[in-house]
Amino acid sequence: MSNIPIISFVAFSNTGKTTFLEKLIPCLKAKGIRLAVLKHDAHEFQIDKEGKDSWRMTQAGADVTVITSATHAAIMENRPVDVNALLAKITDVDIIITEGYKDGTWPKIAMARAANGKPLPLDPADCAAVVTDLPGDYPCPVFALDEYEAVGCFIAENFVKNG
Repeated sequence: MSNIPIISFVAFSNTGKTTFLEKLIPCLKAKGIRLAVLKHDAHEFQIDKEGKDSWRMTQAGADVTVITSATHAAIMENRPVDVNALLAKITDVDIIITEGYKDGTWPKIAMARAANGKPLPLDPADCAAVVTDLPGDYPCPVFALDEYEAVGCFIAENFVKNG
């Protein structure tokens, strides 16, 4: 496994992980941080378009389908792949952010939102930080649900080498 730092944002569905990351990423990029995002999806997702050549190759039985252009590339593993094998393929970034993977071994930022009625997904004592609007006495740094810049600074200072 590479030595790129990894941090996971974990929360129950409909807490706002994706929305938060969508606003956090530009804050990190403004600091010159190169990053990768690995999103866990508990559902069967489809990234290929029915009828397109790459879809046809996958449907024909390809175990791996690769599609490239002058500006993008995607490797579709048409089989189960361990998360650590995926992480090992990521290079040339300063940090990897995962959305999900609460059982992963890397540090976590837990999120909870009062409006959805769900608690934090982990004990705050097991978290690097918490992003929430729930009251409480937390043993780690706590950020509001709109403190993207502050979370970006926290990540840069604590997880990015030379951040």
